Amino acid sequence: MRPVDLIVRFEWVTVAALAIVCYAISGFSWWLFALLILAPDLSMLGYLAGPSVGAVTYNALHILIAPLVLLLAGALLAGPITTAVALIWIAHIAIDRALGYGLKLPTGFQDTHLGRIGRDRNSKASELSS
Repeated sequence: MRPVDLIVRFEWVTVAALAIVCYAISGFSWWLFALLILAPDLSMLGYLAGPSVGAVTYNALHILIAPLVLLLAGALLAGPITTAVALIWIAHIAIDRALGYGLKLPTGFQDTHLGRIGRDRNSKASELSS
């Protein structure tokens, strides 16, 4: 792994930790956290309709724009549930990125903006560099 990759992963670990600390400080329910932390991954069901649709549905729930807008709305409107959901969503995305899971490309689930994931990532990378 390149040093820059480690830095980027550390940044995402920091974002995840910050979201979780803010969640804890706010006194939100850990049951809600446990219930919703993997909810964005339901977007993978889009892959049942093919890789292009799957990439769109997955990416729609794995970009920071929506949870950041939700977080802002929760703060401005004093909506504790809205804020809690936004922090959980941000934590999910940050944990995914820290683990190397990126936004999906329409060519297949294993193809992400951070590179190929999965067991055959090294064999595919060597094929591409040949």
